Amino acid sequence: MRQITTSDDTARETGLAGPRRRPAAALRILPRLACAAALIAGLSLLARETRPQAARPEGDAAAASDAPAPFVPSVSLAVRPAMPSAVAAPRFRLDDSGAGEPARTEAVRHDPVSGRREETLALGAFPNIESPYLRLTVAEAGPGAPAGRLFVTLARRAADGPGLSVIRTGERGRIETKFGAVETLEATFSGPLDRICTGFAGSAGALFRFDGWLCAPLGQAPEPRAVACALNGLLAAAPDTPGFSGRRDPACRPPPDTRTGSLATGGPRKNEARLRRNAQARP
Repeated sequence: MRQITTSDDTARETGLAGPRRRPAAALRILPRLACAAALIAGLSLLARETRPQAARPEGDAAAASDAPAPFVPSVSLAVRPAMPSAVAAPRFRLDDSGAGEPARTEAVRHDPVSGRREETLALGAFPNIESPYLRLTVAEAGPGAPAGRLFVTLARRAADGPGLSVIRTGERGRIETKFGAVETLEATFSGPLDRICTGFAGSAGALFRFDGWLCAPLGQAPEPRAVACALNGLLAAAPDTPGFSGRRDPACRPPPDTRTGSLATGGPRKNEARLRRNAQARP
């Protein structure tokens, strides 16, 4: 009987066949290896964190210094403090006793460059060509504050406030007012229409400066006397304000009302007496 030899028998005889693998034993070893690796990593991290600062490498110190600062949200907003009412109240006014409408006082503001307080007063309306229009700004001068050029001042005031522009200038001059000598400049302002006005700038003592312009009715340039009388109506709310104690020009006051009390009441009395006589004469 012939014996058949297989490859397994040949490998067993020659000693090349190794021990058989056991899959179940290998699977039991893997969790232990994972736990050991995690334990080693944790110990290494703990040792790194507890090392002294001097013992750390320069790279770690540089990385720590370059780390961005943590964001801390702000719980409050920067709010501009409220201005006391005594400070925000107007300190100047215009005498409008001779005008057909009351003068207007705009909100108190501060110059964005110098921070000085400014107050603007207006009388009339620029588009109303049948009536005069006055716009006047009083600003704190401060010690040693230089006076700017009148044309530049007028152009800035016109654009910043009523939205006008200076398209043409004329003669320069000086007039005498209760504040002393005041510089003047004839200028044509353009807006809804064009009006020829007289710009002016002067000082009220050493602490205040004023500037503005006056437009006469019907598109005509105002007389120098009209400008002086317009500045005559600029008054301070406090009587002891420095620079505003000058004597007012009595010639600038409006003409007195000719309708006196005796004349106003004489007419009705005469009519009543005439009616009584007519009633008595009737049968």
